[in-house]
Amino acid sequence: MNNKKIALITGANKGIGLETARQLGKKGITVLIGARDSSKGKAAADKLREEGIDAQPLDIDVSDPASVEAAVAKVERDFGRLDILVNNAGVMIDDRERPISDQALEMWRRTFDTNVFGLIETTQAFLPLLRKSDAGRIVNLSSILGSIEYHATKGSPVYDSKSTPAYNVSKSAVNAYTVQLAHELQGTKIKVNAAHPGWVKTEMGGADAPMDLVDGAKTSVELATLGPDGANGSYVHMNESLPW
Repeated sequence: MNNKKIALITGANKGIGLETARQLGKKGITVLIGARDSSKGKAAADKLREEGIDAQPLDIDVSDPASVEAAVAKVERDFGRLDILVNNAGVMIDDRERPISDQALEMWRRTFDTNVFGLIETTQAFLPLLRKSDAGRIVNLSSILGSIEYHATKGSPVYDSKSTPAYNVSKSAVNAYTVQLAHELQGTKIKVNAAHPGWVKTEMGGADAPMDLVDGAKTSVELATLGPDGANGSYVHMNESLPW
């Protein structure tokens, strides 16, 4: 049985997910590289192992219940528990040529299937293994674009950022789910928090983003490794609380 902490990062074959896995791995944590594409997950894990990190690929498509179930079974068989779940997988589907009132309902459904329902299903499925941890940590990747207060406040950092409403609203839902689950789990050894990574240079963030990957992963890593007195039910970026 592996005595090191075990962390699963979904959508970890690239971008912020991969960098999060790298930083957790450098702390001596065994990292499971969750990916929909087996070959990409294996390549990412191989790359981290070359850096001296204990990384293993794990096939998981958070929008596919059978895939989630199979991933849980494998983690239980191989490790018997899970210490850290970083719900990093997410999509931003571009329909910005249309006004908000006319954006396709199918696009909304696809966004929520991954960003909200997939996140919830993955969390529910892994909770029994997280309950076996001495210090279970759940990190839900959110965004400053999920802040309803900011969206409603003229002059805020995101007031005019309304071109991706399905993504924005999905992250608001992630924030709300984080609060609900954290309330249920208060008093247990599990902590649940939402992380805004920042505007990071990734395929989603684009080349104009001001933050590099190494900084974009820091909030998730911090929340994944909180001590017993750490936050529960928070929405933060670089240790600073964001308005809901």
